[in-house]
Amino acid sequence: MYVTELPIDLKKLIENEKVEFSIKAKRNLPLGKSVGRLIFGIAYCAFVSIFVVAFFGPLFKNEEVHFTSNDVPVTASWDDLGELIVPGMIIGLFVIVGVGLTISSIYALFQKGGYFIGTETRMIQYRNGKSTITDWEQFSGNVKINAKNNFGDLEYELRTGKMQSRKNESDKFVPDVLYISAIENVYEIEKICKIRIKENDPTPAVLSV
Repeated sequence: MYVTELPIDLKKLIENEKVEFSIKAKRNLPLGKSVGRLIFGIAYCAFVSIFVVAFFGPLFKNEEVHFTSNDVPVTASWDDLGELIVPGMIIGLFVIVGVGLTISSIYALFQKGGYFIGTETRMIQYRNGKSTITDWEQFSGNVKINAKNNFGDLEYELRTGKMQSRKNESDKFVPDVLYISAIENVYEIEKICKIRIKENDPTPAVLSV
């Protein structure tokens, strides 16, 4: 559960603390999350492409495009593209979003993970020269484990997050999540984290009589 070689900056950050575990994740995000995002990006692009083909398809056949604008019939062609500028920009924006989603998903799919250090007081994540420090009291205690043969992913919910508005329903709190992906000794790491999270739980204990 200990990485023998740590980056110099990370060593300096933890030099006066007792390290309970140090690991290097092989992935930045769980494989399932990355694949899910990629599928969504491809599906989004496929959906937008239907409108692209339906709207601009006739132009590629050297035919005219017929549509209505403010209930007024409009005709556009290669010789007169003026009427296509606004709808073209709108559709183009959706295309850019879809391509961006797909590219970022492919990038996330191959993104390598960083180092995770657990001490008595905090969790330190170090990746590409950037450190993210989370005190144990910031963890809610909710964790998802996806592992096989003691290798897999941990997903920890934090007490921080944001409110998400929902149609015809009250707003929902969506917690931030800390991902520790593709690591060895999953269950041992989870046990250590569980102890520290419980010790630093800021929620007052409720005694039942």
